[in-house]
Amino acid sequence: MAYIDFISDLHKATKRDYLGRVNEASKAECAKIAKKFDYDFFDGERKYGYGGYKYDGRWRGVAERLVEHYNLKAGQSVLDVGCGKAHLLYELMRMVPGLHVRGIDISKYAITHTLPEIQPYLSEGKAQDLQFADKSFDLVLSLNTLHNLYIYDLMKAIGDIQRIARNSYIVVESYRTEEERVNMLYWQLTCECFFEVKEWEWIYKQCGYTGEYSFIFFD
Repeated sequence: MAYIDFISDLHKATKRDYLGRVNEASKAECAKIAKKFDYDFFDGERKYGYGGYKYDGRWRGVAERLVEHYNLKAGQSVLDVGCGKAHLLYELMRMVPGLHVRGIDISKYAITHTLPEIQPYLSEGKAQDLQFADKSFDLVLSLNTLHNLYIYDLMKAIGDIQRIARNSYIVVESYRTEEERVNMLYWQLTCECFFEVKEWEWIYKQCGYTGEYSFIFFD
């Protein structure tokens, strides 16, 4: 199990008004709407989620780093657990012709309102119910998804990723300081698990996870 960061640059490229997020509207009501993972979360107002999740190429740099690090080649297979609109998978598919990609997400809206080139490779599914054979993917990704699960589903999902993946990379939200913890609580809408870095690493060990991982922080 090793820490490696492919995503911080992308995360930090977005400016966030933490206090504004809390003060502009009822945070509880916004969270209720966001947790439907429907139009409002992806393409509605910013207070409900992304504020318009359109393809703009921002995932290209992450995809390049993944291709290089995992030496992805034609004929290999990649699964994205919690793929959303699957823009990362789209970039991987473009960079490595012949790569077999697949994405699952609980949001029917996300997988049906995305780029037509990637849509055939997407399906509805839950991270805690990965019905795939052991070691059936060369790489399993889960970026900014697993913290949205309750702890019992979280541990099931991590165990399943370990089981079905030859290589794996997980990214979740976390904190290192009290300031980052407060900012995360101000900003998040859908988290069910709020853990410090050492707690996440303990959970990974309890689940037998041996893949790679990273975090995003709200500093």
